[in-house]
Amino acid sequence: METSKQIIETLNDLIAINNDRIAGYEQALKETTAEDADLKALFTQMISESHDLRNALGVEVQAAGGDMEKGATASGTIYRAWTDLKAAFTGHNRHAILSNCESGEDAAQRAYKSALSDDIPGYIRTLLTQQQQTLKASHDKIKALRDLVA
Repeated sequence: METSKQIIETLNDLIAINNDRIAGYEQALKETTAEDADLKALFTQMISESHDLRNALGVEVQAAGGDMEKGATASGTIYRAWTDLKAAFTGHNRHAILSNCESGEDAAQRAYKSALSDDIPGYIRTLLTQQQQTLKASHDKIKALRDLVA
C-alpha cells in the first residue's frame, strides 16, 4: 500500500490534469465561433465536470493531510502553447478545435490509467475508476463530434 505522501502525490497529479483540462476547454471556448454554439455549451459542461472531479480529489488530498494542487502540469502548459501556435497557422476550425480537445482527453485517460496502476486504497480506486469512466464518456463525445467533421 502506498504511503499518504504517495497517495497525495498521485491525487495531486490528477488534480493538475483536471486543471489542464479546465484551461484547455477555456481556451477552446475562446476559439469557437458563433456557428459552434453547441461546442460552447459542451465545453462549458466539460469545464464544470473537471471542477467537480478536481474538488472531489482535493477532498481526499486534504483528508490524507496534504494541500490540493493549484497549478497545471508542465506538459499541459507546453501542449496549450503548441496548440496556440498550431492554431495560428491552421486556423480555429471545428475539426482542429475538437482534435485538440480529444488529445487533451487522451492525456487525461493516460493519467487516470497510470494512477489506477498504483497500489492505492480501495476507496480511492473506486473514486478514480468512477472519474475515469466519466472522463471516458466525455472523450467519446468529443471524438464522435470530431469524426462528424473529418
